[in-house]
Amino acid sequence: MLKFLFASTIFAAGLAVAIASSPAKAQEAGPARSGHVAVNGLDYYYEIHGEGEPLLLLHGGLGSTGMFGPVLPALAEGRQVIAVDLHGHGRTALGHRDINLEDQGDDMAVLLKALGHDSVDVLGYSFGGGVGFRLAVQHPHMVRRLAMVSAGFASDGFYAAMREQQVQVSAAMAPMMRETPMYQSYAAVAPHPEDFPKLLDQMGAFMRRDYNYAADAKALEMPVMLVFGDSDMYRPEHIVEFYQLLGGGLRDAGWMRENLPQNRLAIIPNRTHYDIFFAPELVRTVLPFLNGETEVESWEEQLTKAQ
Repeated sequence: MLKFLFASTIFAAGLAVAIASSPAKAQEAGPARSGHVAVNGLDYYYEIHGEGEPLLLLHGGLGSTGMFGPVLPALAEGRQVIAVDLHGHGRTALGHRDINLEDQGDDMAVLLKALGHDSVDVLGYSFGGGVGFRLAVQHPHMVRRLAMVSAGFASDGFYAAMREQQVQVSAAMAPMMRETPMYQSYAAVAPHPEDFPKLLDQMGAFMRRDYNYAADAKALEMPVMLVFGDSDMYRPEHIVEFYQLLGGGLRDAGWMRENLPQNRLAIIPNRTHYDIFFAPELVRTVLPFLNGETEVESWEEQLTKAQ
C-alpha cells in the first residue's frame, strides 16, 4: 500500500504533464532542431527551441523535456532553449552506468561544447535542478546564471515521510504503473521501453543515497536563484538554509539595496512540487533573473513619477 501511495504522489508530476502535454494542449511548433550527442557511453537526446541567448533546460526525475510543454513557448520566445532528456529518461537510453548527479553534471558540459556553447544559463527542475547544480559546481566557467526549481542541497531536506517513501522506489513498482500516463508517456518515446523497471531500480538507488552539498553551494560564484512552491516537498527550514548558504537571508538589504546579495529566493504561492514546473508564474519569476534584470525603482523614484 505504501508503494502505491508513493507512486500516486511522487509520480503525480508526470501524470499531470502527460495530461497537460496531450495533443489538444501540445505546443503548435516542434523543435527547430533535435538530435543525439554521444557522451561518456550515453546517447543524450536534445531539442533546440527559439533563438537568442542559450538556456539549458533540465527536467525532473522520471520525466522528459515534454514536462515543460506548457511553458516552453514562453521560455523560447527570446531564448535559444536547449532541452535535454537526462540519463535513462525520455529519448535517452539507460545504458550501463549508474544514475547520479555528478556524472551528469560532467555530461552536460561535454554536450554543451558539442553543440557549440562555452557558457549558458541553466534552468533545472527537481532532479534536473540537481544536475544543473553539479554542472555549476564542476564546470563553473560554463554557467552564467543558475535557476534551481524545487531542488535542495542535501538528502535530509525532504520531509521525513517523503524520504521514507523515496527509498522504497524499485522495479517492483513497474507492474502497477503499466496503465498510468507516466509509464505510457515513457514507453511512447523511450528507445527501449522494456528498461522501465531498470530505470525505477536506478532512480531508487539514486534516492537512497545520503548527500550534502553545503560546501559546494557556498563556493558557487555565479548568480543563483532558488524557486520553490509554498507547499513543496522540501522543508521550509531547508529552503532558508540553502538560501543562506548562497549568502542570502543573512541581513537586511539596506535602504539603498547596498547589502542586496546577487542570489535570489522565490516562493510561489499555491504551488507544490508536482505542478510548479508548468506554472505560468514560473516563467515570470525566472526570466528576469536569467536575463540579468536587477534594477528596480526606488521609493523616491516612484514618488517623483507620481508628482
